[in-house]
Amino acid sequence: MFSSRPVALITGASAGLGVEFARQLSARGHRLVLVARRLDRLEVLADELGNARAVAMDLAAPGAAARLLADVAQAGEHIELLVNNAGFGLRGLVAELDAAKLREMIDLNIGTPTDLCRAVAPQMIARRSGGILNVASTAAFQPGPGMAVYFATKAFVLSFTEALHEELKPHGVKVTALCPGPTRTEFGSVAGFTSDRFDKLSMDSAPVVEAGLKGLDRNRAIVITGSLNKILAQSTRFAPRSLVRRIAGALKF
Repeated sequence: MFSSRPVALITGASAGLGVEFARQLSARGHRLVLVARRLDRLEVLADELGNARAVAMDLAAPGAAARLLADVAQAGEHIELLVNNAGFGLRGLVAELDAAKLREMIDLNIGTPTDLCRAVAPQMIARRSGGILNVASTAAFQPGPGMAVYFATKAFVLSFTEALHEELKPHGVKVTALCPGPTRTEFGSVAGFTSDRFDKLSMDSAPVVEAGLKGLDRNRAIVITGSLNKILAQSTRFAPRSLVRRIAGALKF
């Protein structure tokens, strides 16, 4: 029934955490499908790893998940491990940001990961094996004035992943939400940060990815990287919501 080749599919694989996921999963022996818009970067990475193929695709476009899954099936593969890493943020006030870019962020950060999880879950249940790692953020634990939509998308990812973890656990399928804090990637330049004020608090990609994969191995529902990030994320549970949002807004992302 399952004669196709198992692969680990990584979205947003052309930079940052996506590249590091590819390298660490390749070192673990996984065959990889690398997905992002920038084909040139994907091909360089695929050539470096030797056990990967590149798929250039805009995952924010309507129907992207269906087209990606059709590509995987046509290649004679099935997804044994799904890493939903693609996403971006935008700094600015909701009333002033471009509406089309906000919608693109929602589609990429929420829509496509949800579609992909829904699509791979039935086969994983049938095989009684598989894993899903969704990249959320410590932003998921509080509202974020100045990056309101981004924070809200990550709150969805966290909530959705926790629920999916419980739904799939009885079927032998592992599901984890990885919640990194500031990380040294291209995220800041894309989001529009104007300074490196958070750089000294940022982690490198490698330990973030390593923690996420180890958490998935153990089927932990949530992995927060870094001791300070854990303290800050958990502290929001005990502070009044009005205080939490004022503090977040005062950070001036």
